[in-house]
Amino acid sequence: MTSTPTRPAVPVPAARVRRAASARAALPASLPSFLSFRNIGAVYVWLVIAVLFSVWAPETFPTTTTVKQILNGNAVAGLVALSVVPPLAARVFDLSVAYTMSLTSVLTAYFLVSTGLGPAAAIALAMTAALLIGVVNGIVVVGLRVDSFIATLATGALIQSVITMVTDDSSITGVRLLAEPFASIAQLDAGGITLPVLYLLLAATAIWFLLEHTATGRRLYATGFNADAARLQGVRTDRLRFLTLVSSALLSGFAGIVFASSVGSGSPTAGTPYLLSAYAAAFVGATQLRAGRFNAWGTVLAVLLLGTGVTGLGLATSAQWAASLFTGSVLIVALVLTGGRIALPAVLRRRRGNPSPDGSEAPATPAAGSAPRKEDRS
Repeated sequence: MTSTPTRPAVPVPAARVRRAASARAALPASLPSFLSFRNIGAVYVWLVIAVLFSVWAPETFPTTTTVKQILNGNAVAGLVALSVVPPLAARVFDLSVAYTMSLTSVLTAYFLVSTGLGPAAAIALAMTAALLIGVVNGIVVVGLRVDSFIATLATGALIQSVITMVTDDSSITGVRLLAEPFASIAQLDAGGITLPVLYLLLAATAIWFLLEHTATGRRLYATGFNADAARLQGVRTDRLRFLTLVSSALLSGFAGIVFASSVGSGSPTAGTPYLLSAYAAAFVGATQLRAGRFNAWGTVLAVLLLGTGVTGLGLATSAQWAASLFTGSVLIVALVLTGGRIALPAVLRRRRGNPSPDGSEAPATPAAGSAPRKEDRS
């Protein structure tokens, strides 16, 4: 009986063993990290708010009707909030989004009711106006080097004057705004969920893919973190900022058209209530999922959190000031918590600094991974 020769064992490289071991160790650790309060704290706050209002208004809040109301009622707010995410990622403020939304709302209604144009032509002209606003913002901010906060606020004032000329501060109404096919843009639904919810998901997916999975997104974040360093690396920071302002105007303009379709009129103040909630959602969203970075899904999560609170307050109490109080409070608390996670360790390090021989405190040691100062490198 002959024995089968055995093949000698081939040694596995030590580097491969270490990589496999580290990968196995990272797998179970990734889930607790993802579920941590620091990463998705808004989800836990959202659940607490839902439980609170379920107890406060048990007959009206914990129903499928309320869920649909939150989704449908906050889709436009989500579109406006997403419109400011790309500019903020590049450290640019666009305060004209609310005015752009109002302008496209009234222009679409005006062209449909007063000129007799079809829905496609009216929407095209309104979106052309939004594109023009984005280009003007880009020229003023990027070309003329005017601070984006002041420049877009001034642009918003100019847009408001155009809105007043067109509407005389009165809403534009008409039968054509309530008829098909224009009404179906926002009022067509499937199972009680309207089309604007789909628009919100598509916009969030597009922005998420752009920021997280493209070189352009990485350059946007680099521009926002340190524009000078990004420029030295060959990033065209001015072009990126210009394009973010154009995209912001287009998305907020589209939100205005959706709003006009949903309410059946063109309102000169359509976008005004959405400005605070848009920036509140964007900043709260920057504390979630990608902490420290403005991101799409964190913003959508924040929109739903704010929408749940506002809807719950509307069902539980009739106070007119409750919604604004809730939105402002959530924004302040989110910023305080985020700033506390970053600033508190630095404060403690400074307070625990080693005393120098003359009795004064020595400077704190820089945190690990932080960039050295210029005097440290020289």
